[in-house]
Amino acid sequence: MPEPKPVAAATTIYFRHSHADIILGKILEGPNHDGKDLYGIKLVSLFVDQVPANDMSQALAKKHGVRLCKSIEEALTLGGDKLAVEGFISIAEHGKYPDNEKGQIQYPRRKFFEEATKVFKRFKRAVPVFNDKHLAASWDDAKWMYDEARKLMIPFMAGSSIPVTWRRPSLTLPRDCELTEALALGYGPLEGYGFHALEGLQCMVERRKGGEVGVKAVQVLTGEEMWKACDRGEFSKALLEASIRHAPETAKGDYRTITLKNKDSSVWLIEYLDGLKASVAILNGFLYEGDGGAFCFAGQIKGEDKPRSCQFYLQQPDPFAHFSELTKAIEKLVLTNHSPYPVERTLLTTGILDAIMTSHKEGGKRIETPHLKVAYKPTDWPHAMGPIPKTIKR
Repeated sequence: MPEPKPVAAATTIYFRHSHADIILGKILEGPNHDGKDLYGIKLVSLFVDQVPANDMSQALAKKHGVRLCKSIEEALTLGGDKLAVEGFISIAEHGKYPDNEKGQIQYPRRKFFEEATKVFKRFKRAVPVFNDKHLAASWDDAKWMYDEARKLMIPFMAGSSIPVTWRRPSLTLPRDCELTEALALGYGPLEGYGFHALEGLQCMVERRKGGEVGVKAVQVLTGEEMWKACDRGEFSKALLEASIRHAPETAKGDYRTITLKNKDSSVWLIEYLDGLKASVAILNGFLYEGDGGAFCFAGQIKGEDKPRSCQFYLQQPDPFAHFSELTKAIEKLVLTNHSPYPVERTLLTTGILDAIMTSHKEGGKRIETPHLKVAYKPTDWPHAMGPIPKTIKR
């Protein structure tokens, strides 16, 4: 077997069950954290921005011979005068960072990426980059990162673990299907978990006829306006209830009544440039984490009697096996110098989320999004198949 390719990483913080732990920990110790089935990439250097009392990075670095670095430049060069790794993993999730006026956490995702590009420019060579979750809080920062990656010819990948996890039942929409409407179900914090719901929606709808073309406008509905819009047909009750049937646990009672009592519930209306109507229902108070989480999808294909629907299964707690699937995609990125699925998906979901946060701040105003004319074709990188691994103890 060839030697694993060396990669550097930067993370905001590293504690048990943080994103750093359940991505970088798998690279260090294998998908089950038992030293077996190691990937074709090897973590050789790490920059950690915040080091609290429950930090794991220092002990793990000592155990696995990882160089702890004072900067991203040092992580990429190993303190030398050349680019010394074959990939860079940026995980800016968790840690203490301020919110902006829209309630978006100001994680240093652009900063981490920009520090890496300074090194790439200095040595006139770039390596593949993975950016965990959305590209940035703001569209301007996300678009700058995307454009810079194209300019420097950086193989660039980003996003959520939702598109690559198990789907129960297994569901892949046919390429070029005539999708007439779609809905994603989710729960949790508006920005942090809403992004996952958007990625679940987008990895499905991008397979429609013509591929992805971008988004015309978005709007956030809260309170009574959610269900008035449903009654007016602005989003499909049938799709909502088809997706709810896959949710593992729900509160007893009517979802309308329950969500009206929860100020963090909302429905997002998304209008695509080709006329596709989609929505995201964040039903806090009604949905529970349950067996594998309550991120679900339902979509109606023209001419079919029933919607196609599924749950995006999140295996938890340890080993968080859906992150093993994401790590496989990161491995593929580094080994082939090519992203297994388009970064444009996450560019678009980042832009949608930023516009959603604007709509929410402005009391549910419809936000026109002429800047979200993001067109791309999907790839066929698979979601997880086969049995879901059993939980383990670390």
